[in-house]
Order: sequence, then structure tokens, then C-alpha cells
Amino acid sequence: MKLNNQTSLMKTLTPPAHGIRLPRLLAGVLLLALAPAGRAQPDPNWIDHDRNRPQPPVVSPATASTQEQPGKPPSDATVLFDGKDLAQWVSMDGSPTKWITRDGYMECVKGSGYIRTLQNFGDCQLHVEWAAPLPAEGQGQGRGNSGVFLGLNRYEIQVLDSYQNTTYADGGAGSIYGQYPPLVNACRPPGQWQTYDILYTAPRFDAEGKLLSPARLTVFHNGVLIQNNVELTGPTDWIDRAPYQPHPEKQPIALQDHGNPVRFRNIWVRELGRPGRKELTLSPALLDSYAGKYESLEISREGSQLVARLAGRKLLLFAESPTRFFAKTTDVQIEFPGGGQGKPDRLIWSVGEGAHEAKRTQ
Repeated sequence: MKLNNQTSLMKTLTPPAHGIRLPRLLAGVLLLALAPAGRAQPDPNWIDHDRNRPQPPVVSPATASTQEQPGKPPSDATVLFDGKDLAQWVSMDGSPTKWITRDGYMECVKGSGYIRTLQNFGDCQLHVEWAAPLPAEGQGQGRGNSGVFLGLNRYEIQVLDSYQNTTYADGGAGSIYGQYPPLVNACRPPGQWQTYDILYTAPRFDAEGKLLSPARLTVFHNGVLIQNNVELTGPTDWIDRAPYQPHPEKQPIALQDHGNPVRFRNIWVRELGRPGRKELTLSPALLDSYAGKYESLEISREGSQLVARLAGRKLLLFAESPTRFFAKTTDVQIEFPGGGQGKPDRLIWSVGEGAHEAKRTQ
């Protein structure tokens, strides 16, 4: 039989209802092989216009903000700040932040330090609204300065009062600090609410820490495209061009204390990566309280994560809650009952199934 086009192939691969349908993957592979040269096939698991392909989930879209009132986030967003409290935010060391909230916004307190989310995020859509102080004081980098960071404190989108205020191009509002100036200056006057809509693709590293793909950022400032899928050379920095250092794909989002009382409101995020468990970055003090020997398990801290040594293997653990941890390479789950109340005297662990108690031995 001569196959002239996709329609003919569809008829071949789709027999009458009482017949036997070829496996979908095989059908996709045959379609890809028989397609005209140069025809791209985005997903070989599905043929064009396949009525059995799953429908996308329904999401209620966001509503626009006004100067007087913040809008509503999309129905599938994780709300990081709704104007009520700072429950989703901590200081960089995990302790309570000294930033303040009032009248539906949070405000940076000079000398209080950066703040970060308790939850970690990888690829995402991030919405942030900010306002520079009014009346405007200072000039250049000293006027309405803050920053939005992805990857904890690594990749900064600059916040600055750039309305009739000149500074170096890669340090103005909407710049990828020290690397990419914004395509245009879309700043509103100080005191007015401004929006950043950010698309972030986290960098990827292999098991040995080698960079597989760099971080990428797209940024809209007040609805205007100012960064178009730019590829970061590494972490952003004031006077250094540091190379990438390996880190987990998901990290907290942070806001900068640069000494100016910049305000923030209506912060939400939509995760765009593969579905996965919620991940948190906990305080070193809490993680240290879990370190110790528990019969056949040894728990230690490396940086901002716990490490378990079990049956001669080293497993990096990710925090799902302040007391529950999991590994990504093997289905290992560990829980510390009564965590946060001093050093726990035991833990509960499992590999794939069941649960085992192990008492602290040192």
C-alpha cells in the first residue's frame, strides 16, 4: 500500500473498532519515520490532532493589578505574599525576618538582611510587584535599590528606581545584574507600583557537577519585554564574573536588602518543571540537630542539605517539611519525630516500602 500522507497512515494505524490498535508509541515512531523529510515531530508519542491526547488542566487566569489594588494570582499559583504576613519568608539563615508588613505590602528594613522563601523552586513563572520609595532620595545605585534573586542568592534581576535616574546600564531596573542591561527602560515614577513577570529556567548539572545547561531568564517589566530568554554566564555579582558552581535545581527565591525601604506586594509563582514533591531549605541549626548516628544510618549536614549514609551508599536528602526528608535517586524517606524540639532520639526510615525505627546511638 502506498502511503501518500498522514491521513493515509492514520487510516492504516487505526483499524475498525473491533480490530486491534497498534501501541501508541509504535504508531508515533512509524509516523515519524514515514513523515516527509524536514517535518518536525514535537512528540513521537502522539500523532497530529490525536483525540486521545490528554487535555491541559483548566486554570483561572490572573487578574490585573491597579495602583490601588493588587490583582488575583492564577488558580494554580503558589502565593508567596498576599499582603497579610511573612509566613512564607525567612532570613537567609532560616531565622524570622525583620522586614515589616503593613497596608498590604512588605517593606525592607535597612540592615535586616536579605529574605528568602522557605520553599524551593526550579523552573518557574514568577510575579513580583514593587515600589521605590517616595520621595526619591539618592542617585544611581543609591536610589530605590533592591533585587529579585532566583537560585537563592545567585541570579539577580535588579530592582532600582530608574525613573529619570542614570546608572551603569547593566545595573538599572530590570537588568540581569552585571550581565545584561534591559532592552528598554520601562520604569514608572517612584512610589508607583511596578510589575516584574519573570520566566526562569534553572541551570542543570550532571552527577559530577559539570554544567549541562545554563540558567535562562525572560523578564517583562510593566508588561514590556526587557529580557528575552538570555543565557546567564554564571551567578550575577557586583565586581566579579564567577563561574557556575553546582547546586540543586530547586532553590529559594530571595529579595535583597540594599538599605532602601523598597516595598513589595502580590508575589506568586507557578512551577513549570516536572511535577515533584515540595522542597524546603531549612536552617542550618535545625539540620545540625538531626546529625548523628542512628544504628545503621549516619546523618550529617553538607551545606543546606542533609546527607544519609546507608548500606555503604551516600544519599543527598531533600526536605519535604521541617521533619520529613526524601532522596531523589532511590525511594528513601526519613522522618524525625518531634523535630525542632532539640536533638531527636530516633528516626523513622524506609526504602520503597515499610517503615523502620532507628534509635540515636551518638
